[in-house]
Amino acid sequence: MKKSSAVYYTGCEEHQYQPHFLDACFLCQRPLGHNSDIFMYRGNTPFCSQECRQEQMEMDEANERKWKLSSKKSSKNTHRTKTETPAKETDTNKAVRTGTVAVS
Repeated sequence: MKKSSAVYYTGCEEHQYQPHFLDACFLCQRPLGHNSDIFMYRGNTPFCSQECRQEQMEMDEANERKWKLSSKKSSKNTHRTKTETPAKETDTNKAVRTGTVAVS
């Protein structure tokens, strides 16, 4: 009796095949060839070409810039700033500062 599809015994039918992280490009999901170059980024992230890797790097840099800008804006809103009024001259030509200083 011959079957049309091959069945391989792995020793445990309960576990589904988990693809290896080097099976496909992280960005475009194109299968990575066994005899072709693999372009790595940030440790263990594989890419099929320099172009895919560069596109991911640019997306990561854009996300980091957005994160830095948003964290700067939120930190400005949470910190109180010191407010002072300009120095006033008194009758004896001494500078006196008046105003409120808030410290967080």
